[in-house]
Amino acid sequence: MKFTGVQLRRISMPLVAPFRTSFGTQTTRDVLLVGAMADDAEGWGECVAMESPLYSSEYLDGAADVLRRYLVPAFLASPVPATGVAGLLAPFKGHPMAKAALEMAVLDASLRVLGRSFAGELGAVRDRVPCGVSVGIMDSIPQLLDAVGGYLDEGYVRIKLKIEPGWDVEPVRAVRERFGDDVLLQVDANTAYTLGDARQLARLDPFDLLLIEQPLDEDDLLGHAQLARQIRTPVCLDESITSARAAAAAITLDACRIVNIKPGRVGGYLEARRIHDVCVAHGVPVWCGGMLETGLGRAANVALAALPGFTLPGDTSGSGRYYAADITEPFVLRDGHLDVPTGPGLGVVPIPDRLDEVTVTTEWLPA
Repeated sequence: MKFTGVQLRRISMPLVAPFRTSFGTQTTRDVLLVGAMADDAEGWGECVAMESPLYSSEYLDGAADVLRRYLVPAFLASPVPATGVAGLLAPFKGHPMAKAALEMAVLDASLRVLGRSFAGELGAVRDRVPCGVSVGIMDSIPQLLDAVGGYLDEGYVRIKLKIEPGWDVEPVRAVRERFGDDVLLQVDANTAYTLGDARQLARLDPFDLLLIEQPLDEDDLLGHAQLARQIRTPVCLDESITSARAAAAAITLDACRIVNIKPGRVGGYLEARRIHDVCVAHGVPVWCGGMLETGLGRAANVALAALPGFTLPGDTSGSGRYYAADITEPFVLRDGHLDVPTGPGLGVVPIPDRLDEVTVTTEWLPA
């Protein structure tokens, strides 16, 4: 394909409600979109970096800068198929979220020309996927119970509670007592604990949780392995899984029994598929995490979640969970599931008027 240039577009999306985790509270999702423009197609990628380096070392201004100064010029100087983007960008250390956005855009454009879907390219085996929802830290337990009840009424098949020291056992106990043992329930610590908290985390064992996600620092695989021997709740790794190699190491060390795959965190959807394959080979279930994506990223996540190894519901919530109006046609929950797009590429496109409405800046990088 002949690409004429790449567009960097910053948008700002108000959330329908504040979303609080152990590392901060979001009321707006600032997003960097990458548009790969060719003569006969355009493709879109979504950078999932946050505005500040809180979830990871990447942040939006940094992602835009490395794309502008290094990644996009390297790609435009030596255009390669989507399968070659990661290799082309490998000399530039780090920045997986920025790299993932560019690869996603190139893959979307390429598949549109070929008339093939994202899901088909990745190897999806399902036409719809079960959906869970991530529930942020609340000001009170009654507020939490109201939120969880609302999501269950909407049909979500799994509830994930964000936790932190001081907000862990009692919220979980309250949800179990109100909604019963049949609700699929898990917790996410976003690295908020240390190995010294093992006794406190073991107090979650009686609640029959699906998993506890990333309790310790992302670089502490040995600590996770030690923790896994001290608690019954299965340990799931998120931030620690940065590549297929990292996933293999974590599994070998018995640092986790479940893996959360976030394509942006691992450098793209093709590396995400490799992680899936490693986990399947080792009998480790995976699920698809979310980063409050717009409809563009959500379409790609749903396609990924349709692969055979994704046996647990992911954070692939409907558009309305986060946004009153998405930039694509909204993803709507039906019987606890989202449909997998079947059209060429992502199967969705930005709605021009809506995209313009939320756009803050645009920048054109010509070939």
